[in-house]
Amino acid sequence: MKKIIIISVILLANFLSSAQNIPVINPIPSKKQVAWQALEYFGFIHFNMNTFTNLEWGEGQENPNSFNPTNLDCNQWAKIAKNAGMKGLILTVKHHDGFALYPSKYTKHTVAKSNWKNGKGDVVKDLSEACKKYGIKFGIYLSPWDRNHPDYGTDKYNLV
Repeated sequence: MKKIIIISVILLANFLSSAQNIPVINPIPSKKQVAWQALEYFGFIHFNMNTFTNLEWGEGQENPNSFNPTNLDCNQWAKIAKNAGMKGLILTVKHHDGFALYPSKYTKHTVAKSNWKNGKGDVVKDLSEACKKYGIKFGIYLSPWDRNHPDYGTDKYNLV
């Protein structure tokens, strides 16, 4: 038995001493790139005015009171995402119709002008807090296109 151990140690030492020294081949991913790849699986939530108007394309002139999620539970969304193995959720917080899922002083096309929670609701805040609670990341998608903007359809809009 001692002979087998001694021979094994000699063979292992010989193998390790003759291992190739392979140079690093550039480019190698940065720490941020590796961290991003480790995120693997995210959910994308497109919950907005169109959920309530049953339209694929919002025009930007929808009545803010059409947005009224009576049973919205962002904790449920985050819990399901976590249980499904997602590393985070991305929420469309304002799509091309211009309706903002957060209160904004820059537009009247926002949850603050809806009857939902008496104008005090904030889907972005609620989902952000839920993601923190369940230990997943939270991201937002904000469309630069805004069909509710007063200058929409004019040259002035296109120059802004």
